[in-house]
Amino acid sequence: MYTSFPSRLRPMALLALLTLTLSACDDGADQEQQPPAPHVRVETLQEQSLAITTELSGRILAPRVAEVRARVPGVVLKRVYREGSDVKQGDVLFLIDPAPFKADHDSARAALARAEATRYQTRLQDQRYRQLVDDKAISRQEADNARAAYLQADAAVAEAKAALERARLNLGYATVTAPISGRIGRALVTEGALVGQGETTPLATIQQLDPIHADVTQSTRELNSLRRAMRAGKLQQVGDEQAQATLIQDDGSAYPLPGKLLFSDISVDASTNQITLRSEFPNPDLDLLPGSYVRVRLEQAVQPKGISVPQRAILRDSAGVPKVMVVDTQAQVSERKVTLGTAQGDRWQVLEGLKAGEQVVVEGLQHVKPGEQVQIDSAEGADALAQKSAQ
Repeated sequence: MYTSFPSRLRPMALLALLTLTLSACDDGADQEQQPPAPHVRVETLQEQSLAITTELSGRILAPRVAEVRARVPGVVLKRVYREGSDVKQGDVLFLIDPAPFKADHDSARAALARAEATRYQTRLQDQRYRQLVDDKAISRQEADNARAAYLQADAAVAEAKAALERARLNLGYATVTAPISGRIGRALVTEGALVGQGETTPLATIQQLDPIHADVTQSTRELNSLRRAMRAGKLQQVGDEQAQATLIQDDGSAYPLPGKLLFSDISVDASTNQITLRSEFPNPDLDLLPGSYVRVRLEQAVQPKGISVPQRAILRDSAGVPKVMVVDTQAQVSERKVTLGTAQGDRWQVLEGLKAGEQVVVEGLQHVKPGEQVQIDSAEGADALAQKSAQ
């Protein structure tokens, strides 16, 4: 049954209905003005052992360099090797005219034979005079003179043997061989050239290229800073046998074969106040050539309780100061300035500003501001996204 309002109550009902309608409109407007909290993904920081790496500049050097020189004077008859080829120790490189050295060798051999004949004669005379002096047939002075002549003849034989050996060496030096194994460069002389006249003439250069060295320099300030941190217990020293080196090529890519740190020099360059560090790298394909400018990333220490964050979590202000967004237990975002160390892969080492257990925003940075409330997505979703980004 339809029941109508009394005429005196109708204005009041209309007013109440209008009030409810306006209230509902205000609630809808407030809901539209307050957007939902943005969704972010975070990473909970954990302490872990981190290698302290330093990227230094330097040049490639051959570990062994030998200048092939003419050790005897003469005319070059022939170049035996092929320029730019690999040679082994003892390989014949050049042939110098051996005729004069062969003649000297034959003369020294004849002189030795003459000295040996003289020694034989004086030895027999010495033996006879010994018998005669015992029989008192000759004086002691004559026996002593015979003994002295024999000793002089024996010394002459030794001298003749040394001269023959010297002649043999000179004859051998006429055949120039490789002093070390390696790659030989261009010839510095041609056939017909007179070499070794007054001084040793360079003929070619051999360089050992596998393995090869990379010499880099580091300032004493950086090195002393590392040592102070080690003494304070913040860092641990990496053993010489464990210190790894990574070579950065001119295109920015890492050399595929790892190297190792050999040693640090014990003296400082007075002009640059820097110290030299030498590392060694395999070079089977001879991609690394002496004189090339390179950068080397060295592991010089280990931080036992280090903190690192993904590179995508780092923001920078107009001055270039790095910072991160940290989410507290109330899901509120705050801005935090940090001090970064070295980059390791896709992560930055954090020296100051963060500690283990804090949550750092790694996804959704463009939607959050300091002081805002956020909604944290599940860790599984963050891990899946991180794996997808790594692929």
